[in-house]
Amino acid sequence: MDELITYAENTWCPGCGNFGILTAFKKAVKKLEDEGRGKKDLVITAGIGCHGKIFDYLKLSGIYSIHGRSMATAQGIKIANPGLRVVAFAGDGDAFGEGIAHMIFAAKRNSDITVILHDNGVYGLTTGQYAPTSVKGFKGPSTPRGSIEEPLNPLALMLEARATFVARGYVGKLDHLVDVITKAIRHQGFSFVDIFQPCVTFNNTYKRYNEKVEILNHIPADYDEAMSIAKMEDKLPVGVIYRVEKPVFHKELYGDFNPVLKKLSKEKRIAEIKKMLSAL
Repeated sequence: MDELITYAENTWCPGCGNFGILTAFKKAVKKLEDEGRGKKDLVITAGIGCHGKIFDYLKLSGIYSIHGRSMATAQGIKIANPGLRVVAFAGDGDAFGEGIAHMIFAAKRNSDITVILHDNGVYGLTTGQYAPTSVKGFKGPSTPRGSIEEPLNPLALMLEARATFVARGYVGKLDHLVDVITKAIRHQGFSFVDIFQPCVTFNNTYKRYNEKVEILNHIPADYDEAMSIAKMEDKLPVGVIYRVEKPVFHKELYGDFNPVLKKLSKEKRIAEIKKMLSAL
C-alpha cells in the first residue's frame, strides 16, 4: 500500500518527467523510514509551476509556498524547529528566476534544508516560455525566433555559492535518482539536487539526456574537480558532485536551542516583557 498517496487527481501530462521525481522521492522516503527516520519529522514545501503539484500528491506535512519562495519557507521552518527535516521542491524557473536570491543565500549560509530542482528548461505550466536554464536558441511563445540568452548552470551557481552538497540526477535512471535524493536528505547542511526532468509537451529532452547522461563513478576530490564536472557539456554526469561538512546555519545562530521544544510559557514571556519594560 502506498502510504504517501493522496486523494488529489494527478494532472501532469502523460510521460512527464515529474512522475519519475515523485516515484523516486517516495522510494527515498521509504529508505529513510527503514533507517529510523520517520515521516512525522519530514516537512515539504513547493513553489508555483508544474513541479509544485507534487505537494498535492504527497501525504506529508508542509506549506504550499508562492513562486520562488519555497526555499525561504523551508529555511523559516528549519529555524523555527531544527528537529525537522525540510525538503523544498522548486522548478528551474521558480528557483533561478523569482527565487534566485533565496537559493544563493540558503546555500551561502548552509541552511540545513534539501532543495530538489525539477529542471525541465521551460515554464511548462504557462505553456512553454523560455526559462533560466533553457538552451540558447530555445523556441517558445515568448521567444518564437529562439532565445538569445545563455542558460544558467545550476550546479556551477550552487557550487560558487558554497553549497555543501551538490548533486544531479535524471528521471531516466530511477534507482540512481533514489540513491541521490536519499543522500541529499541525510546530509547535514544545504543540499541541492538538480534533476533532469523532460517536459514532453514543450521541451522533450529525453533523447538528448539518454545520449549524454552518464553516472559518476566517484565523488570529485575537491571543489575544483566538482566545478569542472559541473561545466561539462559533451557528457552530463549525474551523481554526487560535491560534498563537504561545515557548521549548519541554525546551530551557528543559536546552538542546540529549539524554539518549538524550549519555548517559554505564556506566563514567563509576560514576566520577561514586564521585566524589560521596567528597566527602561
